[in-house]
Amino acid sequence: MSIEPSETVGGQAVIEGVMMRAPAGWAVAVRTPSGQIEARAEELPRLSSRSKAARVPFVRGVLVLGESLTLGMKSLTWSAQMAAGEEEEEIGRWELIGSMALAMLLFAGVFMLGPALVAEWVAGDGAIAFAVVEGLIRVLLFVFYIWAIGRMEDIRRVFQYHGAEHKTIHAYEAGDPLTIEAIQKYRPEHPRCGTSFLLVVLLGSVAVFAVVGAILVALDINTIGYIVASRIVFIPVIAGAAYEFLRFSGLHAGGTIGRILTKPGLWLQYLTTGQPDEAQVEVAIASLLAALDDDKVEAVHARGAVAPGALDVVMASADEEE
Repeated sequence: MSIEPSETVGGQAVIEGVMMRAPAGWAVAVRTPSGQIEARAEELPRLSSRSKAARVPFVRGVLVLGESLTLGMKSLTWSAQMAAGEEEEEIGRWELIGSMALAMLLFAGVFMLGPALVAEWVAGDGAIAFAVVEGLIRVLLFVFYIWAIGRMEDIRRVFQYHGAEHKTIHAYEAGDPLTIEAIQKYRPEHPRCGTSFLLVVLLGSVAVFAVVGAILVALDINTIGYIVASRIVFIPVIAGAAYEFLRFSGLHAGGTIGRILTKPGLWLQYLTTGQPDEAQVEVAIASLLAALDDDKVEAVHARGAVAPGALDVVMASADEEE
């Protein structure tokens, strides 16, 4: 039996591992150089249960994105330490904020502001032409970037863990047993993936900035300074709308409309996911089990067998906490 929409889970691939976000907590599991799986889990109720603003359409997307970036940075830092065989050392709060700020600035500069500057040089004063050229440059740059980093061996393994994450979520949400065999039958793409979110943001920015450009021209303030400022101001707006789009398409992925809406994102995931091996799927299962609360874990056991290696990791972690 499949789970309710309110019980869906998400996650991301990290270095030699997977982070999973469940309704009541999150966890990250990593395969260390010794071949063992190490897991870390923390309780964290969903943002919508902790903030009224996180239940407001369009606003919740920005807030969820912010929390996802925070958890993602923590998971990546911890996974890098574990994969390198180093002792755990919690990243400082300001160091985390600084790293996130730098990453956001680089993203804004390369993928948001850079294409705007190039389009201004190519398209001149034409608002519609400017928006089309800018959007085309941004999408092509993004796709090329993903393709290029996917040629690197380390990133290729991250993409395989990305596939393991998606396959495990598919099986869990479908109500299947969490065995490697049951999980491997699913595809590595998932309609709620963050890759799809980024694609929706990029495509949505073409339409939004075309309208903004036309307004700036009508007001006779279509200078590069205003153009750049508009990109910065409207990034959160587009992100909020992209979240609602992705949420709707994900909830209706089984219907005709949902399948149509999710297709472009699934196509792009051919570049960001790979077929995982059994050891990688085992890590993803361990991460998911560690993220679930006790009742959900019992429900998983009621479905049937669970991958023994992943189960051992979670039981060991529980014994350490006691």
